[in-house]
Amino acid sequence: MIIIMKDNASAKEIEAVEKTLEDFGFQTHPIYGEKKTVIGAIGDKRQLSMNQILLMSGVENVVPIMKPYKLASKELQKEQSVIDVGRGVKVGGSKLAVFAGPCAIESQEQFTTIARQVKDAGANILRGGAFKPRTSPYSFQGLESEGLEIMYNSGKECDMPICTEVVDTRDVELVAKYSDILQIGARNMQNFKLLREVGKCGKPILLKRGLACTMEEWLMSAEYIMSEGNENVILCERGIRTYETATRNTFDISAIPVSKELSHLPIIADPSHATGTYKYVPSVAKGAVAAGADGLMIEVHNCPEKAASDGPQSLKPEKFAALMKELDVIAKAVGKTLL
Repeated sequence: MIIIMKDNASAKEIEAVEKTLEDFGFQTHPIYGEKKTVIGAIGDKRQLSMNQILLMSGVENVVPIMKPYKLASKELQKEQSVIDVGRGVKVGGSKLAVFAGPCAIESQEQFTTIARQVKDAGANILRGGAFKPRTSPYSFQGLESEGLEIMYNSGKECDMPICTEVVDTRDVELVAKYSDILQIGARNMQNFKLLREVGKCGKPILLKRGLACTMEEWLMSAEYIMSEGNENVILCERGIRTYETATRNTFDISAIPVSKELSHLPIIADPSHATGTYKYVPSVAKGAVAAGADGLMIEVHNCPEKAASDGPQSLKPEKFAALMKELDVIAKAVGKTLL
């Protein structure tokens, strides 16, 4: 339920409402607005009558949340969330966030070189894979802890926050030590133990949409993370599996406006994994920005033909730089800034 406090509600009245809710086993999530304070309460409504709260001092109204995903719902929070990911970079709001870098970290020289190039082009967040869950057990699986150290060094040198995937509950603490944003990949979107574990880590979480998951299933996965106390969740549309084989996945551009209607969480698009082919990445990236995405995740490699992972979908640095200039025009047309 949502408890809407009166305009003049005191801190003491707000605290009293929170304590009452917590005494009945509810998790409370206060949202302090310019004029009103709203308290989100998650728990078993059978244990407490809404009238009991409505009669408390300072309470204006009590409204039930109808969506199954409570904390991620637009019903709880009307305004879009803006998530601080470190080093002065935010995801959400008027400035586009651009995550860029190679699919897999291969060496310190390789990653630092690409990091400098994408930053010069206007990217503000580094992405790269240290742990690589692959379809084949014989494919390159990543440098793991060594890769994390490489990524950390490059992020520090370039003064950019870094985002990398975590695939195992046992690695959450290690990945959180080296990265600013922990990514949950499409294959793990419904790995509920992993979702709960990253919900406890205190770092922003990038949650990719599952291979064939509905919007509600995706938001319910976000709810798992948020229910553990971590409300800094960023959604990522990376294409879903359909009957079409012309591209690696089918990019669901409608997921962007739909998520904006259903949830307050920011959403970015990953045109690299959506298409699987570098030549389609620019068009899909432009479409995502025009549709209202809060950012993009784009794979960049200085020698895609020799990449350890996903070379065919990676842009060369010069193509990425050219795309960023084109995206700047589109961003301005929809009221956002990029460069």
